[in-house]
Amino acid sequence: MSERIFIGVAWPYANSQLHLGHVAGAYLPADIFARYHRTRGDEVLMVSGSDMHGTPITIRAEQEGITAAEVAERYHQRFMASWPKLGISWDFYTSTATANHARTAQEMFLSLYEKGYIYKNTVCQPFCSHCNRFLPDRYVEDLPPLQICRCPR
Repeated sequence: MSERIFIGVAWPYANSQLHLGHVAGAYLPADIFARYHRTRGDEVLMVSGSDMHGTPITIRAEQEGITAAEVAERYHQRFMASWPKLGISWDFYTSTATANHARTAQEMFLSLYEKGYIYKNTVCQPFCSHCNRFLPDRYVEDLPPLQICRCPR
């Protein structure tokens, strides 16, 4: 009797090229698992996508002097070109930049909020007055106490 198998694979940040660690650590094992179940006649759905948001993308964009969206789109396209060359057999590969992803994520968070699984809260967060933005942890780790940001000013 065939089974229905869902394989949700890690979403790589779209901030640099895929490397051997990505392929060997996440994508090749998932692909082998999917192929095994397909040969058994199981119904397999293997999905993933490019994470188009996050601090690693912002850092790369700042280094290159372009927008985070430009960085993310460039590497997403490179990922898309790499999968067939690597022989990875996605059933669906997308990105966090699609309208469908935004809508689905909002629906999920709203549902969790309405059921009481998540809640609103206020937290203190470092702010750089020179950059006029709140700072993710990657911008403030290992800095002297009075230097809040890696901002050159």
